Amino acid sequence: MQLSEALARTHITRLTEFTCLADVLEPELIQSCLDSQGVATLRRRKLPMDAMIWAVIGMALFLGESVRSLINKLDIVLPQEIDYVTRSAVTQVRKRLGSEVVREVFSRSANTWHARAEHPHWCGLNLYGVDGVVWQTPDSVQNQAAFARAANASGEAAYPQIRMICLMALSSHLLVNSVFDSVAENEMNLASGLIPSIPNHSLTLFDRGFYSLGLLHAWQQAQPDSHWLLPLKKGTQYEVIRTLGQHDQLVRLTTTPQARKKWPLLPDTLEVRLLTKTVKGKLISILTSLTDPMRYPSEDIVDLYAHRWEIELGYREMKQHLLESRFTLRSQVPELVTQELWGVLLAYNLIRYKMLLMTKSLPSVHPNQLSFRDAASHIIFKLTQLPSQTQGNVPRCIGYRT
Repeated sequence: MQLSEALARTHITRLTEFTCLADVLEPELIQSCLDSQGVATLRRRKLPMDAMIWAVIGMALFLGESVRSLINKLDIVLPQEIDYVTRSAVTQVRKRLGSEVVREVFSRSANTWHARAEHPHWCGLNLYGVDGVVWQTPDSVQNQAAFARAANASGEAAYPQIRMICLMALSSHLLVNSVFDSVAENEMNLASGLIPSIPNHSLTLFDRGFYSLGLLHAWQQAQPDSHWLLPLKKGTQYEVIRTLGQHDQLVRLTTTPQARKKWPLLPDTLEVRLLTKTVKGKLISILTSLTDPMRYPSEDIVDLYAHRWEIELGYREMKQHLLESRFTLRSQVPELVTQELWGVLLAYNLIRYKMLLMTKSLPSVHPNQLSFRDAASHIIFKLTQLPSQTQGNVPRCIGYRT
């Protein structure tokens, strides 16, 4: 569905009927995060820290603009005798702001927005996805020292790279949490950092590359009703305990001493469910923690795995639509690279939450059915109108009115 159709169906006839981004990302939340991290907001400064949060978000929304230019575009400079800021001043303020404040703003807003969302479920479980993506940083001396370069048969990558793992609600594309580090860090090690964020009553879909019995066991134990599902890895050895139905078996997997050393709570064996189905002439085998055949019928489980593609679409929305397929990030030092990435995730979630609000009056439409490109374009267009508004504020222009 296109954004224009969604607007028409919700009877919004004028774009000016939207209220504001600040109605979604509340100033009180931003200030609380600044206080929590001990970052002072001095109103006498030309670039106060709360306004710089919006500048970091703007870096993702206006990738083609310099940071100094987008600060003027967003009109967040406080009025003083000199109404412009230098490039060095912007860098200094970004360094004072740091990355932890932006990370906390992302985390708190993600928790709030996810709690407000109404997620469609399957057998009482909401669907989530975990997958990885790689970002490239500028080839500066500092980034070279902090981030490795991936290597393959063709040689080493031309730029330092960051590996990111995200946990996403598949029906809304809202990000629940994210962890990232140098590309040299293993995906499964990074994914373990998402375990504290696992919602209850959840089914998380993994790619086969995340096959780690220690990770999967810890994932299932994180909440009373959290489950996982992933394709059977080629060569996996298992013992059939009993047959639950046609192409449906309860199997036993044996863990290794190395895995138990890394994951002290991992038992010697795990009982999981193995389901197989032929799809377009190809045999698909799925492992899952959904071992109760009465509560979780086998007919739909294999087909559920196709929904994992939603997180791939989310990454495409970030890289192609939001960041316009730019080859690298813009920041020259690791701390600001980290800050920039949290800003990208925050900007993406902000747009996604606005889209979720739009579907509140469209019972048959889910947020992942709307056009992210159109929604992002609309928000960015409205943000370009900010200089005509009250100086020093993010004005009311892109909210949703019920």
